Amino acid sequence: MTTTFTKKTLGLETTEPALTPPPAIDKVAPFNKKPKLGASKARKRDIPEGLWTKCPKCATMVFDKELDENLKVCPKCYHHFPIGARERIHSLVETCTFEEMDATMVSVDVLNFTGVASYTTKLEDYQKSTGLKDAVVTGICMIGKHRAALGVMDFSFLGGSMGSVVGEKLTRLIERATEKALPLIIISTSGGARMYEGMFSLMQMAKTCAALGYHAKARLPYISVLTHPTTAGVMASYASVGDLILAEPGAMIGFAGPRVIKDTTQAELPPGFQTAEFLLDHGLIDAIIPRNELKERLIQYLGYLTASQHLRAAV
Repeated sequence: MTTTFTKKTLGLETTEPALTPPPAIDKVAPFNKKPKLGASKARKRDIPEGLWTKCPKCATMVFDKELDENLKVCPKCYHHFPIGARERIHSLVETCTFEEMDATMVSVDVLNFTGVASYTTKLEDYQKSTGLKDAVVTGICMIGKHRAALGVMDFSFLGGSMGSVVGEKLTRLIERATEKALPLIIISTSGGARMYEGMFSLMQMAKTCAALGYHAKARLPYISVLTHPTTAGVMASYASVGDLILAEPGAMIGFAGPRVIKDTTQAELPPGFQTAEFLLDHGLIDAIIPRNELKERLIQYLGYLTASQHLRAAV
């Protein structure tokens, strides 16, 4: 039987025959209706990547802008993330006072090293990815009211390894500091000598230390700052002979790795071995300074170390 629905029953303007009644309109949504799964996925896709960084020590997600403003130090556990040479220089020197030295000096593959990739290819790749010519940036700058010679290594360039260019740039920096009677600051981070250059890389240990010997003979101060990691040939040469040796919290400092030392000595290593805190307790370094306090402390140390020099100049 055909049912006729009128505007009286449906509230419509016309009368039409229908086989089935129209669906009922619920004014209240059912309480057991599940949300669509696609909505949450869409929201996740809307969040751009590269805005947050997970701290490897405390697993806290840190907003990248906050991390940059805090000089790449975790605001919760104070873990010190790696930092580039340019960024570190910017955090230490007065604005527009850094005069870079030997900016165009580049390494040459004198041994014609071959392997999975040639040494020349590796150099070109790292120069493009880091924007640096090699693993150290050197120059003359102002830190506070003190004019100083500053060298900063960058671990992102071939592990901060010391080759002929790194050794030559540092030696020239030291010699310039001696010539101009300037205090010297070198901030180290390195995996050691650059084995792509064989014996030429090892010669840089003696060359840099010889230049530091003349600098010390002139009674000029040298401050060495050790960051994570500072190891092998760099630690065995110029990084460990400063008048003041400073370090960042938690930095790994040593010559060979813990596994190599353990296998060689056949002895259990003490807890915290090769950390900045362990070496401070045993007298190798003089102070551990957080990154955001380094500039202020360097100004204090430079004032103290150059006081006698200013007195001699006044007389």
